Amino acid sequence: MRQILAILLVCSVLACSQPTAEPAAEQQPGPKPAAKTSGSLPDDWKARFDHPGPGTDKLRVESGMESLTFSPGPAAIYYKNDMKAEKNYTLSASFSQLTTLTKPEPYGLIIAGADLDKETARYTAFLIRADGKYQITAWTGSTPRVIKDWTAVPAMREPKGVKTSNTLTIRALQGAVHFLIAERELHQMPRAAAGQDGLAGVRIGNDLNVQVHNLKLEKNK
Repeated sequence: MRQILAILLVCSVLACSQPTAEPAAEQQPGPKPAAKTSGSLPDDWKARFDHPGPGTDKLRVESGMESLTFSPGPAAIYYKNDMKAEKNYTLSASFSQLTTLTKPEPYGLIIAGADLDKETARYTAFLIRADGKYQITAWTGSTPRVIKDWTAVPAMREPKGVKTSNTLTIRALQGAVHFLIAERELHQMPRAAAGQDGLAGVRIGNDLNVQVHNLKLEKNK
């Protein structure tokens, strides 16, 4: 009995001699992850906005099976550095406007791109819009020069109204460049007027939701 009491006494003394544990420090919340923007581009694609600023960080481009779908955003061109329209070539794509706007906005193909990452950017655009018309313009920086003003296209109309999907083609053969919709030629001009060899891509106007399907650049024999 005395041994038990002695053991209990020793344990009590040892417990009192241990330093009192300090309460755990209040855990501070870690740094919040940076907010992700919805802006995105498929691999190797680049964008050049007419007017960089608000909204450009919200850009979203979804890639699918042979398609690119552009969400509404500022007007811009989209291109890849390895997509060069040179010598005799055919550039084509099918465009589908997925939502309507109160004011028609243009979209379509570009060729003869040069210095696209600089203020001195140059390119030629073959554009359509939802009222069934097309236009050809030569751009320097963010300023267009009209080559062919807005003109109605019978191939873009059907009994129920204007078609929402159209296939655009630019074909360069020898000394001329041909502009077609649904394989119907609308306009042609000398190579010098359309611009020299350069980068190709697409142009999407303000606030457009457009799908570009089967964008192809092929060499003509």
